[in-house]
Amino acid sequence: MADGKRTVAWAVRLLVWGLYLRCPRCGARSLFRTWFTMHERCAVCHLRFEREQGYFLGAMYINYGMTVVLALIGSFALEYWSRPSLTQQLVLWIGFGSLFPVVFFRHSRGLWLAFDHLFDPAADERTEERDDQVW
Repeated sequence: MADGKRTVAWAVRLLVWGLYLRCPRCGARSLFRTWFTMHERCAVCHLRFEREQGYFLGAMYINYGMTVVLALIGSFALEYWSRPSLTQQLVLWIGFGSLFPVVFFRHSRGLWLAFDHLFDPAADERTEERDDQVW
């Protein structure tokens, strides 16, 4: 961010870009090459996505947290309105707990990149400078 101002609108824009799998720096659609494989860098601004081994550990926490929250809310809502049997609930929530993290995988990585850029946008430039010195 050129002017150094951090506003709520800027933060919301970053999080939306994360959900829509866009680069947190420039907003280009360039995060993933295939369903599970990320590009190494943004095609437009050349931001390096995975900065170090284990960088996306936070994305796993986001994915797990969303899965648990949605499963709990869904379980309580289902119990309140329809009272399914225990077997029906187990089949439903084991299926949900197995499939949702796979579907949400890409979005959790996008959100993690957005959170990282939101809280420390200068780290992107420091990492880029280090990478340029290595090459």
